[in-house]
Amino acid sequence: MAVLSGSSRPNGNTETLALLAVEKRNYKLFNLKDYHINPINDLRHDPNGFQPVDDDYEELIKELLEYDVWVYATPIYWYGMSGVMKNFIDRWSQFLRDPQLQFKEKMSQKKAYVVICGGDQAKVKGLPLIMQFKYIFDFVGTEFGGYVIGQASKPEDIHKDAHALEQAKSLLEV
Repeated sequence: MAVLSGSSRPNGNTETLALLAVEKRNYKLFNLKDYHINPINDLRHDPNGFQPVDDDYEELIKELLEYDVWVYATPIYWYGMSGVMKNFIDRWSQFLRDPQLQFKEKMSQKKAYVVICGGDQAKVKGLPLIMQFKYIFDFVGTEFGGYVIGQASKPEDIHKDAHALEQAKSLLEV
């Protein structure tokens, strides 16, 4: 199982909640901020197509494709996913067009969960972000297993959200 952390803060509320969800399972944590991931240079309609990019993305995506279950963990930043998580997903456009990688076919064999945390009425205002992830998973055929939304903004605040903590503990049991 792969845990994709889109947080910019180590040991933050979102990561804490995500790790609670996977604590009794075999997982690997991927802190996306620790990888050099360039933004997408959209060349879908260029006659030469996408060109190789000098960053960590291709190596990272190839490693991640070895995992059957992905847990996406991102704080809610301005009512959306973090920038590093968005860059990570935007780059899928490049690999959807790589016939050797068979990206969409491999993604259709995966199961995904989402863990998000935010401070401004997150349990309501975070729902559009959950829908965004659902549409993303639908596009590549990934099964959406469920989600948890935590109410937290300051460090350690997630420990005050008993409901989210309980949901996280049972998230992968669904």
